[in-house]
Amino acid sequence: MASTGLVLLQLLLLVSLVSASHFFGGSSTFTYKGKNPDGTFQVVVRNRATIDGCGTLSWGCASGNCGSITKTQNYVTDKSTNSPQSTSQWCETETVETRKVTSDRPFEMRASSCCWINTRNSVNNWRLNTLVDLGIRSDTREPNRSPDITILPFMRVPENCPRTYKLTSYDPDGDRVQCRYGSIANVECDQCVTPAGFHLDQNSCTLHYQSVAANLKAFGFEMVIEDFSRGNINLFYSDGSKSYKHPLLARRKREAPESAPQNAATVHPITRQQYANTPALSKLPLHFSLLVDPAAPSCQEGTYLPKFVHPTSENGAHITAEVNKELEIRIRAQATHSVIKDLIISGPTNVTKHKTTHDEFVIRWTPVPEDFGDHFPVCFAVESAAGSSIYQSEMRCVVVDVGKEQIEAKVTCSETTMTVEIDKSSFYGLQPDHVRLSDPTDTACSLERYSNSTHIVGVIPLNACGTQIEEDDDNLYFKNVITTVEEDEVLITRRHLVEARFYCQYPKKGNVTLGFTAHRKNVTVWERGFGTFTYQFEFYPDLQFRTMIDPNSYPLEYDIGSRIYMQIDASSSINNTVMFVDSCRAAPYDNPNYQPTYSIIENGCTMDPTVQIHAPSEDNQFRFSMEAFKFIGLHDQVYISCSVMMCEAGNPNTRCSQGCVNSTWSGGHMHYHRKREAVIQSGEHFVSQGPLRLKRAADARIGGSDISLNLNLVFIAGCLLAAVGMVCGVVLYKTKTSRVKYQPLPSYES
Repeated sequence: MASTGLVLLQLLLLVSLVSASHFFGGSSTFTYKGKNPDGTFQVVVRNRATIDGCGTLSWGCASGNCGSITKTQNYVTDKSTNSPQSTSQWCETETVETRKVTSDRPFEMRASSCCWINTRNSVNNWRLNTLVDLGIRSDTREPNRSPDITILPFMRVPENCPRTYKLTSYDPDGDRVQCRYGSIANVECDQCVTPAGFHLDQNSCTLHYQSVAANLKAFGFEMVIEDFSRGNINLFYSDGSKSYKHPLLARRKREAPESAPQNAATVHPITRQQYANTPALSKLPLHFSLLVDPAAPSCQEGTYLPKFVHPTSENGAHITAEVNKELEIRIRAQATHSVIKDLIISGPTNVTKHKTTHDEFVIRWTPVPEDFGDHFPVCFAVESAAGSSIYQSEMRCVVVDVGKEQIEAKVTCSETTMTVEIDKSSFYGLQPDHVRLSDPTDTACSLERYSNSTHIVGVIPLNACGTQIEEDDDNLYFKNVITTVEEDEVLITRRHLVEARFYCQYPKKGNVTLGFTAHRKNVTVWERGFGTFTYQFEFYPDLQFRTMIDPNSYPLEYDIGSRIYMQIDASSSINNTVMFVDSCRAAPYDNPNYQPTYSIIENGCTMDPTVQIHAPSEDNQFRFSMEAFKFIGLHDQVYISCSVMMCEAGNPNTRCSQGCVNSTWSGGHMHYHRKREAVIQSGEHFVSQGPLRLKRAADARIGGSDISLNLNLVFIAGCLLAAVGMVCGVVLYKTKTSRVKYQPLPSYES
């Protein structure tokens, strides 16, 4: 048995050595987590490693009392095949170690072995050293905390494009953070040489790439991050001892240049002493790789190099997250001469990335209670491709500050609705009439309807109340938000502002196990000045518009190119009103907010060339028809959604009287709800009907079967157990709709 165990240990060591044979970089931070019941101290150490293969590093105690490990968790943060030619991929992992130490005196941990990827500055072995000091500070009366550092594990830049990298180094104690190259051989660095073509501003932790010839080998950066008190302080320890710390002294003049002339590929040894007689509070390693690629045709951001655009956060921004609530960080980039391919990230444990069909990237992360009060940097860059060339955007980093859960809420997802329940006790003064959904005009969207004395309850249809649809390769997300609402004519508010975002997630793949009612119900709306009115949207078999198609026959099937006849009716309790159809759009889902859509009518003008407007039999009626089509791609169904409104008949100042306009009418969003003024038009309301499906050639084949199932059935009816309801924290962005437009297939395609 002992022999078998020894062989197994040798195999594990061999696997560990192989997995760590292509090192790209690594880092380490620590966080004090309080005292244990037995009087010992608890500290969490987060070690990151980027390796060709998702391996981890082995850390050992270099000096002092490093304690013992009570818990270890390993996670993969990100990985990519866009790496130097000598490697197959890079993969960043994070190891979270919870340590139990008997003393709060300083100790050092070290990871060292072989080998880096092939580097052009002769870095071979990795040497990472972390100094942990948990002494009680005289300025904050709290244990010392390390800076929070993160950097992308592998970066690349064209040789002809100067670039600046701001190394994230936020310090929760407010200390002054300095970044330098490692200078102690075999402790902080291997060869301790400075990469050519770069300049490091140590005071601002900013790395400037200037110019150097491209090479298949990457530069290996071996840096050290240190924090220094801004005033004279003492650190007190549990054994009664203390240490004195003073501010950073002036740096001595450099004895060797950090930059190099054009196309230089040499390296310069570090021969200077960085600081004189100034002990750091903590020391952290920050090692990474950077590849200089061949020249780009243009260094202008947004041409070949991706350029960040709204809603991407600015570099260095602080974003507040709440415990147990998912945070979203939305990222968008554009490039006119290359294709956006991927997002690379570095962030906290369990952070994930997704690409939506709106050509945006989303970083999602849910803090756990143990993260409360901590700060987590998240760095990201977008990669694009043009031929065989890979281009990387600038690196941006944000700091996520984790606070307590502000509002206690629960979301339940069903096949047709999202139910959100907010505990009133978690937010003092919160009442149903103080908050609203994205679009509360439909009576089904009232938060007062289901609320009770203890909870605000909303039952939100997936296709109403301003619910937005977002999708990625695997899931559909139905999203809405509850926000504070004010009464008309109120200029100020003393209420707390509320913004609770929530969503339901449905897998796209699954089996159909339940039925559904396809035909959409009438929309009934009450609005001041117009009373109660009902919209009815129906399909008809022919131009006569005599008998609507039986609701039990939905989904309706059409041949491509055949004509679809539609009619919208409005019945109102107020006389002297007219109905106006401002827009109609087609989408593969029953949601007016889905993007992209195909425009049929916009601003009262027909957009599809096959649309015909037919004479109505009544004033509050709109009849039109168009040729059937399908969306390009996998979607096998079409819903038609229209934006309609009611106006005072005969009034030339209403939107209804304007008819077709070529651009957005300036008064289109004015509801005329001003004090002492008569209401002359209603708000916009959405009505929809469908789905419409194309008749398929497979239906006529002997023994054939239609296996292209309605997508709504697939992702909703068959996957209810997999549905996920989430309440998100406040997100600092606004959704930007996609500019992509679907086109209908011509009549000769089937």
